[in-house]
Amino acid sequence: MAEALLINRNDLVKFTSLNGNVDTDKFVQYIKIAQDIHLQNIIGTRLLNKIKSDIENATLAGDYLTLVTDYIKPVLIHWAMVEYLPWAAYTVANKGVYKHGAENSESVDKNEVDFLVEKERQTAQNYTERLNDYICYNQNLFPEYNENSNGDVSPDSDNYFIGWVL
Repeated sequence: MAEALLINRNDLVKFTSLNGNVDTDKFVQYIKIAQDIHLQNIIGTRLLNKIKSDIENATLAGDYLTLVTDYIKPVLIHWAMVEYLPWAAYTVANKGVYKHGAENSESVDKNEVDFLVEKERQTAQNYTERLNDYICYNQNLFPEYNENSNGDVSPDSDNYFIGWVL
């Protein structure tokens, strides 16, 4: 059974540096990972499931549509890039792991990839804070935000990483 993803290829290509020539199967799994790990930690299982159900049934509207369009999509776009970038140069195939290279290009080193990941992480954290502020201020509009129980992931309104201080 297919699972509803809250963003698509066009969102990533339009709002990040991802080139439009990249095959969707190279990064779609990172959208799911970002949705399952990062977004679910922000909004909780019940609200995420409600939104996915509304998308699957084509009934996403009102406050939920605003939440997805204005707050969730930017968060998910940049967390998906955080997850994708470390793997962008690699393919795992039958005969092993391959690193891509083109005739007229130069591969970047790990430090440069780490820099790009960190820039995306900073952007994702900024959008995460905005989502947290919006949803905490408007909890009455989204009752599922506070309905998590048992095995559900409860929302964490402080789920962004600032960095280490020694």
